[in-house]
Amino acid sequence: MDLTSPGPPISGRAKNAWSLEARELLRLALPLAATQLAQMIILATDTVMLGHLSKEALAAAAIGNTIFFFCWLLGSGPGQAVSPVIAHIRGGYADAARPYDRRQVRLAARMGLWSVAATLPLCLVLIFTRSLLLLFHQDPRLAQDAAVYMSSLGFGLPFALGFQVLRSFATALNRPMAPMLVMGLAIAINALGDYALIFGHFGLPALGMLGAGMASAFSNLASFVLLLAIALSVKGFREYRILRRFGQPDLAKLRELFRLGMPIGITMIFEVMLFNGATLAMGVIGLAPLAAHQVAITIPSLTFMIPLGIGLAATVRVGLAAGAGDAVEARRAGFTAMGIAALFMTATSLLLLAFPRAIASLWLPDVPENADVLALAVTFLHVAAAFQLADGIQVTASLSLRGLKDARAPMWIAGASYWLIGAPACLLLGFGLGWQGLGIWLGLAIGLAAAALLLAARFVWLSRVR
Repeated sequence: MDLTSPGPPISGRAKNAWSLEARELLRLALPLAATQLAQMIILATDTVMLGHLSKEALAAAAIGNTIFFFCWLLGSGPGQAVSPVIAHIRGGYADAARPYDRRQVRLAARMGLWSVAATLPLCLVLIFTRSLLLLFHQDPRLAQDAAVYMSSLGFGLPFALGFQVLRSFATALNRPMAPMLVMGLAIAINALGDYALIFGHFGLPALGMLGAGMASAFSNLASFVLLLAIALSVKGFREYRILRRFGQPDLAKLRELFRLGMPIGITMIFEVMLFNGATLAMGVIGLAPLAAHQVAITIPSLTFMIPLGIGLAATVRVGLAAGAGDAVEARRAGFTAMGIAALFMTATSLLLLAFPRAIASLWLPDVPENADVLALAVTFLHVAAAFQLADGIQVTASLSLRGLKDARAPMWIAGASYWLIGAPACLLLGFGLGWQGLGIWLGLAIGLAAAALLLAARFVWLSRVR
């Protein structure tokens, strides 16, 4: 596998421009989607292992992860801003005789790593996992188990954020294979660690929830160290010398990353915390709905990784075109991403409609004591099938807008869609009408549909050729 090929330059005047754009987008998107899937497989591995430990352990991990992901999302914005910033730098030199300014690329990557240090206080939030969950009226026993899980998993947060910076750096250089290979190794590390530390194999103690968190934290550490080693040693990366004069700040570049990155982080918080809020609401309803929700939400979360990878590629493709001043190609790149994502999510919708119980049984054994959980999971997966298309369009539209360095408007759109439309719908249908878990999932679908419509309309408007 070639880690260093940068790919051909873009051109809005190329013959068969749409097919060329689709090929280049997929060339970048497939390894990005594989990387995203690998990250989700790590979480799914924890879910599967803990599900075989007990459904109580599965439920505790579900509510504990709501706190962890809030911290990750809040801290990851500047790291994700590294990709569009570097893409604009590269695009600005697309037609120049000289190569683009590597120093500017290095500064963006360096300040992205600096931004991780600014997020270290988020680790302290994880110390209060039990108190926060009790504040949201979660079962005290589950809250205590979740706190044990977070006490070890929290050590991996800075390394997860650092990996995000390095992945954005590699992605913006059109070299996504390195993060994909690293995440493949991380899957093996996490699975082996889960097997050993949750159940007590290879002569190690059976640590249950604590062991699951330790395994995931170590896989985050290993991922960061391995990708940093690649960035410093492999041709195509090492020329940028991203750690050169590491202690020297560039406040202008750091401000740019935070100015673009904070709305990105808040946008993701609006969406993900709606789903995490749904998890907490399920915890109020009961153990069976909570466990069913955790199983069911894991599956569309996996399918979502493909359009997310497409969207991440669209950020780079749109950013390259925008940096080069090519409005036609920028618009084409965004539309191509949305179209491919829509086709894929239509296919996954059909699969979820056809085989919901068989799919859910991959996460929770189909035995009599789990019958109530599986029946609810099947119902939730039917709703997930209905919102697949909207989910694919909203993420590719949002990430295409990111390629235009448009972050504030998508933030407000996400806030309105998920918390002024989706959240009230969840409460009304789930508790007001008494539909409980089904009502909450229908509310999620309504919020995603609103976001897809508004974000796609925003891209159509902003990318129009004047």
